[in-house]
Amino acid sequence: MQIGTPLSSAAIRVMLLGSGELGKEVIIELQRMGVEVIAVDRYENAPGHQVAHRAHVIDMTDRAALRALVELERPHFIVPEIEAIATDELQAIEQAGLSQVIPTARATQLTMNREGIRRLAAETLGLPTSPYRFADSLDALRDAIDTQIGFPCIVKPVMSSSGKGQSFLKCADDVAPAWDYAASGGRVDQGLVIVEGVIDFDYEITLLTVRAIGASGQVETSFCDPIGHIQVKGDYVESWQPQTMSAPALALAQDIARRVTENLGGRGLFGVELFVKGDQVWFSEVSPRPHDTGMVTMCSQYQSEFELHARAILGLPVDTRLREPGASAVIYGGVDTDAVQFNGVADALSVPRSSIRLFGKPAAFVRRRMGVALACAENTDEARKRAKLAAQKVTVSKA
Repeated sequence: MQIGTPLSSAAIRVMLLGSGELGKEVIIELQRMGVEVIAVDRYENAPGHQVAHRAHVIDMTDRAALRALVELERPHFIVPEIEAIATDELQAIEQAGLSQVIPTARATQLTMNREGIRRLAAETLGLPTSPYRFADSLDALRDAIDTQIGFPCIVKPVMSSSGKGQSFLKCADDVAPAWDYAASGGRVDQGLVIVEGVIDFDYEITLLTVRAIGASGQVETSFCDPIGHIQVKGDYVESWQPQTMSAPALALAQDIARRVTENLGGRGLFGVELFVKGDQVWFSEVSPRPHDTGMVTMCSQYQSEFELHARAILGLPVDTRLREPGASAVIYGGVDTDAVQFNGVADALSVPRSSIRLFGKPAAFVRRRMGVALACAENTDEARKRAKLAAQKVTVSKA
């Protein structure tokens, strides 16, 4: 692929649909390669807006608004970064030849909806997953739990991210609140939830899987070292790379990730989430874009997940090698304020081999991710200690 000059007739134009902290890093990597970038989000001054060539604010679930913006900007590539998008319209845009959706419009449509991706993985590909059912009403949810899934179980909206709308249920009294929370926490209210049985796993991983043009000139699949992570209420709070796994478990994880991503097709980076117990591996979810747990790669790999995604989009070579063990820890808002001030940054950066990324979100909430601390060390245990210490030193207050 030939790359022109931004803001010229020869420019390669990429439009990101969703411009949060992950999209911001993708934009930075694309701009390093001379790409003209258009950042789109649902609110003004999103992190990616601050570094893009142009920024737009629209409701991305509005088919007409999405089509109008694509016709205005004429991007060569559309890169979805969030779930709340009119994916049917993306498919129509791709079919009309207006733009190429990354990785594909079909992949975006399937992965943005837990029903689509779970049925593909379990029913079409026959991959091991947790037991699950879908419910479109409170009564249907109660019936699915009583007759098939049992307690404990997990209820999630079919469209959400970062744990929003997710509940862990221990008894019958938890069902109605979980239904209400799922309805309020979903990115798009479709009146449908997934209820999953709980798997007895040792740990969970994200296996970053890259589909990029290889030396053969064809799309090839490669893997980063597995990333271990801890989630609280479905939201990542800490990750590290590499996660130690047995050779059989790693081989099985890579096979599952390869089968899912090859079926989805296209080019780009995928975050494949898996549960592991001994040599057993279960598929959980897949995101067709950089993953929040993968922010650790900004310090642990030769090429971060964001550079890998940008290179794959543009048809350029990728290198998934680990450079050294690393870890990340989330910096939370801690307060509700629309005038943000960060304290303790110098103290955080005094932690050996640490760095931080402050996302630039214009408002803070108690549980909103406002930044991330990164650290490297000779092993992941020490890297985790350093990352958590650095994150703890940064606080957010009203300016």
